[in-house]
Amino acid sequence: MCPKTQPRRHGLRVAVWSLVTVLVVAAGLVGVVLWQNSYDMDEQRVSIRHGGHTLNGVLAIPRDGRKHHGLVVYVHGDGPVDATHDDGYKPMWEANAKAGYASLSWDKPGVAGAPGNWLDQSMDDRADEAAAAIAWARARPDIDGDRIGLWGASQAGWVLPKIAAKTPVSFVIAVSPAINWLQQGRYNLLAELRADGASAARTKAEVAKSDTTLRLLERHATFEEYVRATGGDADGMTADRWGFISKNYTADATQDLRALRGVPVLLTLAGHDINVDTADTERTYHKVLDAGGALTVKHYPDATHSLLKQSIEQSDLKIALTALFSPHSLFADGFLDSQRQFLKELSRGNHATPASSARVVHVHVYRPVHFEANVGTLPEESGAIGVAQCRCSG
Repeated sequence: MCPKTQPRRHGLRVAVWSLVTVLVVAAGLVGVVLWQNSYDMDEQRVSIRHGGHTLNGVLAIPRDGRKHHGLVVYVHGDGPVDATHDDGYKPMWEANAKAGYASLSWDKPGVAGAPGNWLDQSMDDRADEAAAAIAWARARPDIDGDRIGLWGASQAGWVLPKIAAKTPVSFVIAVSPAINWLQQGRYNLLAELRADGASAARTKAEVAKSDTTLRLLERHATFEEYVRATGGDADGMTADRWGFISKNYTADATQDLRALRGVPVLLTLAGHDINVDTADTERTYHKVLDAGGALTVKHYPDATHSLLKQSIEQSDLKIALTALFSPHSLFADGFLDSQRQFLKELSRGNHATPASSARVVHVHVYRPVHFEANVGTLPEESGAIGVAQCRCSG
């Protein structure tokens, strides 16, 4: 009997040790995830009254023992974004905390149970909302009202200067900001078509469809008219989205940017941005702000529109795994550090530039990537390209 018992015991020991190994590895992975997704700051849910409703926000405070902190107010890009952007903001909030700054963000209307509908908002509505949040923050004893600034991405490029025109801000961090809605839509559509290797025929058809969309917008057509004009092919468009575009398709930040003269601005641009024409954005910021502001321009050649590493954003699996096991590694190298350093220099007064003596700093300048067209050249008159989609996400 013994010869048969020993193999069974041996097999049991192997199974037990295999299970122990699996549990140890699993526990280790869980530990890594918890550690990587723990941030050196304290978060608290806050409620901010604005008009007749409440903004559901998150305030992230540094753990440095100080009684007063500067504040970075976050202005979302396009889409249904919650206060933390699905935790995507947290690595940036931690970088802010290391520089001695708190961070404030809130759910867009209609997101995560918040009242309202963000698609009912104009860019001015969004600016009013942010101004109310700043007024709320200035009334707090733990926030230094003289060190409140803005962080905004993509579509926020139309909102940031409007906020600065309504209430004083001490700095602005603009990430992949757009300038002109129609031009941005044109650039985005053409870039995506080129990246897809679209034929000349397909490109011509998409341009024609966009031109039709612009004509409908210009005559204030209803959503039902849009659906009829496109032969029933709404291409993902909804009535709410149509209303949002109708309110905002004429947006252009060029004149509004004058409100940022004399304000330290960190302009952050990506080398692989197919949503926004970064060359046009940089040119416009220089044209408007060089006469009276402290403009710092930072380029990231290997980054996408969202300032993620291109090598990661190309794969949904890589995004998911990196977000789980190393969320700080999602962003382009140096992106978090440059924002932290910008805020630290503000605290030292290095960016406090009088309006009469502009200071423009270029960091890591390179020639922006331009997509080579493999389709026929399109006339500049096709101003409606991409107007229906006009995706500008943060």
